[in-house]
Formats: sequence, structure tokens, C-alpha cells
Amino acid sequence: MTCDFTTITALVIFLVTYALIVSEKVHRTVIALFGAMVMVVLGVITQDEAIAHIDFNTLALLIGMMIQVLILSKTGLFRYLAVRAAQKTRGNPVALLISLSVIVAVCSALLDNVTTVLLTVPLTFTLTKDLRISPLPFVVAQIFASNIGGTSTMIGDPPNIMIASAVKELDFMSFIINLAPLCVVIFLLTLGLLVFIYRRQLVCDPKVQQRIMKIKTVGLIRSKPLLIKCLFTLAVTILLFCTHGQIPGWALESGTVAVVCASLLLVLVMPRREKMLELVFSKVEWTTIFFFIGLFVLVGGLEVNGVIKWLAQQTMNLTGGESAVTTMAVLWLSAIMSAFLDNIPFVATMIPLIQDMGAMGYANLEPLWWALSLGACLGGNGTVIGASANVVALSLARKQNLLVSFWQFMKVAFPLMLLSIVISSVYLYLFFL
Repeated sequence: MTCDFTTITALVIFLVTYALIVSEKVHRTVIALFGAMVMVVLGVITQDEAIAHIDFNTLALLIGMMIQVLILSKTGLFRYLAVRAAQKTRGNPVALLISLSVIVAVCSALLDNVTTVLLTVPLTFTLTKDLRISPLPFVVAQIFASNIGGTSTMIGDPPNIMIASAVKELDFMSFIINLAPLCVVIFLLTLGLLVFIYRRQLVCDPKVQQRIMKIKTVGLIRSKPLLIKCLFTLAVTILLFCTHGQIPGWALESGTVAVVCASLLLVLVMPRREKMLELVFSKVEWTTIFFFIGLFVLVGGLEVNGVIKWLAQQTMNLTGGESAVTTMAVLWLSAIMSAFLDNIPFVATMIPLIQDMGAMGYANLEPLWWALSLGACLGGNGTVIGASANVVALSLARKQNLLVSFWQFMKVAFPLMLLSIVISSVYLYLFFL
């Protein structure tokens, strides 16, 4: 890396932008776009280079899945699942916490963890209010469930989407085979510890438990035809994800699959309903999409000026290029950084860094990709700002007058997060190193 004016400018713009994102003084999308445009205006990265560094496959995958989840939410399926889970457990708080956490984990694995908590947390407050118990254990458990569940698949958490888009060899089934079994173990252990930690708050008057049994499930599914269409397109999406890479000559990327299936769903449910179509597109998280765009350009500015290649070289020098040491360094660095920073910009920075390590002759990159995924996704459980799902869930809790401070959450979450990383370390060492 040559320390010329352009390189120093790229590094300064990136660090200042990153600091402002972390401080939350300015909305992260605004500052990411502004920082990216400053790089282009000052000649740090050309307009053509900026466009080339935007990962449109990641953006297409996010938009496609968002559209499908938004339409699915209109069917009432999520409320129906929550009520049925409560009634199946007969209002028992411990069993209810476990049931809701499993639902959140599964939905986060197949859909999007932010959208999942957005739909399930408000329902949780309704159920816990009926049972006259504290919603805190349920909210904390669902945060963990969403992040752990999202770690287990390619589409469950933004870091995995970004990794899969950058590494063509890692398809949908690769994530399930290599991460899902580990996530199940971590999820069960974490859930057991949360039940133990909050055991005194998970007690309910038997008479009050009967209230939950009186909620009528008839009518909770607002439109069965719409539900069938949503489940059909979702099943097709997952099937195509699973078969990608298994069929010779298959050329469609994951982002294309997501958009094709979202388009199919739109054709099936609203071919001529213009107002409904506008409503669906207005609900897509465009701020997140444009945040990604700004971020890709910022990281591109570092890449074209050799900063990331230099960081990769320094990492290899510190670890001696030894596989086990490098993998553990990536895992623990990702976990600690993602606990206190947003994992999306961190992963966006790490992906080209690992790719450059491969270009320098690092033998086996696969353990590094799994280390980055596990560290970034599970590390987000450590603090209230570690992952987007945490921020969304606790913002909803605040609207219901449940105030959870940074330290109140961290004293429970951070040790559990560290435990999950220890388990991940053992797993990576035994199976990949």
C-alpha cells in the first residue's frame, strides 16, 4: 500500500463514516451514501469502479425476500402460530417461551430475522399481558433465537447473504450442512440457560393461564388463498436455493431466484391491484438497501487503493499464515467487533480482505468464511446494538414501556454470546482444522 494522498483520503473518509455510523448521530444510510459520494467526487474511486463494486446479487436477494415476507405477513400466519403455540402449551410460561423461541428461530432461518421479530414481538406482549407476566425473558429469548436461527442459513442474516454473494462456491445447502447443526446445539444450550436465568419471572397464576385458552383462532388466518400462494412461492424459492449448484449448467444466482419468485407471487396475488402493489413496495426497507449501496462503494474505495490488500498481508504476517490461528483470529475478532459495532459494515470490510488472503496463496479459505459468518452473526447477540434484530425488538419493547438498558441486556447476553463463540471455536477446530 502506497501512502499517497488518494489512499490516505480513502482511509480517512471510511473511518470517519464508520465512526458516525457507530455513534448513531446521523442515520447510517445517510452517512454511508454521503461518504460514498464524497469518495467519488474526490476521485478516490471512479464512477465506473463504484458501480462495479455494488453487489447487485445481495441487493436483489434482500428485495426479493422482503417482498415475499411482506405479503406473507398480510395472511395473519405469524399471529396464528403465536396463539397456537400459547394454547398448545396451555399458557405455561416456560413452555411458551420455548415454543415462541423455536418459531422465531425457524422463521428467521427461512425468512429474515429483522422482519420476524418485527412481527412476533408485538404478539409476545399481547400474550404476556394476558398471562400477567414479564415480557422481558421472552423478548431476550427471541433476540437470541432470531440471530442464532438466522446464522443457520444463507438467507437468514445479512452477513450470510453477503458472504454467499461473494463466494460462489458456498450455496444454500452449504450453509445448512455446515452451520445448521452447530446452530441447533447453540440454540438449545442458550435457551436452557435463559430459562434458568429468568426462572423466577416465568411463573404464572394457573387461573390466569386459562385466559390464553379463550383466544379464538378462527379468523386469525385472514386469507387462506393468499396463504397458499405465499407458501407455494416460498417453497419454490427454497427449493431453487437448495438445488442451486447441484444442477449442471444452472446459471441463476440466489438474488435472481428471490426476485423471480417474488415476481411470481406478485403476479399470483395482485396482477391489477395497483394501490396494493404500491403499498407492498413502500414497505420494502429501502433505507437498508441504500445503506448497502453506500457501504459497497466505501469498501470499494479501500479495495481499489490497496488498503484491504495491505490489511490482508498484515493479518497473514501476524498469524504466520497458519490455518488454525488465522481462523480463530477471524472468528473472535468478528464476534467482539460485531457485538459493539454493526456487523454489516464489518463483514463488508472483511470479505475482500479474506479474498485477498486467498489471492496471496492462503491454502483453504472455507474455514475463514464459516468463522466470519459465525463470529458476525452470533457476535451480534452480545449487546443491544450488535445486530439489527436487537435494535428492532428493543425499540418495540420501548413502545410497550419495557425499557432495557445497554448494561442490563449486556450482563445477560455477552456471557452467552462468548459461550456460543467458544462452542464455535471447538466446532471449527474439530471439523475444519
